Amino acid sequence: MNLLLLILAGVSFFIWIVLTFFRGAFWQLRAFDGDGAIDPAPVRWPRVVAVTPARDEEETIERSVESLAGQDYSGELHIVVVDDHSEDKTGELGREAARRAGASERLTILEAPALEVGWTGKLWALNQGIGAASRFAPDYFWFTDADIVHDPDTLRRLVAKAENRRLDLASLMVLLQAKTIPERLLIPAFLYFFLMLYPPRWVADPKAKTAGAAGGCILLRREALERIGGIVAIRAEVIDDCALARAVKRGGGKIWMGLTRKSVSLRAYTRFGEIRDLIARTAFTQLRYSWWMLLGTLAGMVVTYAVPVALTFAGRPLVWRLSLTGWALMTVTYLPTVRFYGLSALCAPLLPVAAVFYTYATWLSGMRYALGKGGLWKGRAQAPMRSGQEH
Repeated sequence: MNLLLLILAGVSFFIWIVLTFFRGAFWQLRAFDGDGAIDPAPVRWPRVVAVTPARDEEETIERSVESLAGQDYSGELHIVVVDDHSEDKTGELGREAARRAGASERLTILEAPALEVGWTGKLWALNQGIGAASRFAPDYFWFTDADIVHDPDTLRRLVAKAENRRLDLASLMVLLQAKTIPERLLIPAFLYFFLMLYPPRWVADPKAKTAGAAGGCILLRREALERIGGIVAIRAEVIDDCALARAVKRGGGKIWMGLTRKSVSLRAYTRFGEIRDLIARTAFTQLRYSWWMLLGTLAGMVVTYAVPVALTFAGRPLVWRLSLTGWALMTVTYLPTVRFYGLSALCAPLLPVAAVFYTYATWLSGMRYALGKGGLWKGRAQAPMRSGQEH
């Protein structure tokens, strides 16, 4: 038993050494903070079309459209909102918001046709928006969600960065809400785990295979989209943002991903179950629908996050010292994320609690897939069907 505890402590300690020092410094948020200095203005501001898929977003669409219409951008900007079979007043409120902002002539709201087999809902809506935007001959598409409010200089910053660095895709992870107890405990961990999976330094490195993007705010060069064959090339992807980044990078494109506090998600999570569903929607997809990878991930989460805490209280000196050091590294690397959300440093040691919750949600993601409810989002099960299943 003592040998087993020592092995577990040693393995978890080694994992945290690797994550802290050899995982692209994913936890050092200042290195990829998109709110820093603005890149020099380009000689010519390119033409941009913002494409926003919206499904039952009457609570947020007005503020979202107003923030798009209010962009301080010197080039041409058109806005296309795709009403994805909403059962509320999404389209009507979007038009009203554009009218109040004096941007009616720059706004197009279109109804998405019936979802075709083989497409996920969001990508189908994006594809319709891209088609409608073609008449404006854009240099860039700006994909942004209907529940996000952008600072007036967001587009200007993104375009300047893309033009100066010759980027084909630039994305920003917007600030998620961290006001309720569930949000404070779990949302910073969501950012931390995402950056661990997709370290921004590796994302920006042309030699690295890692490719990631934040789907709520993506600036995509039209030529890059054409080069990969259009959105149809990733039409069945559930984790569409990272799939798009992967396709662009594989096609020889340059990509970049950063963070921002200036673009804010309006979506609030008042219950733990809402965040559970957010995670469960894509966790099993991330594991490529592999049951072996699911089992390995569950075991890895326990060893990485639970073991250091549990064995910190073990009696054997070497065991608890290794475990406490692992927990300390976990806390130190999580602290910048906690501060990014303006929370107390006392929240940093609680990462293992959030990790246990995420482990449960990951297991649930697999179970939902087995029941034919994989990738469930706004009434749609979007994960690929198993033989004999119907969605």
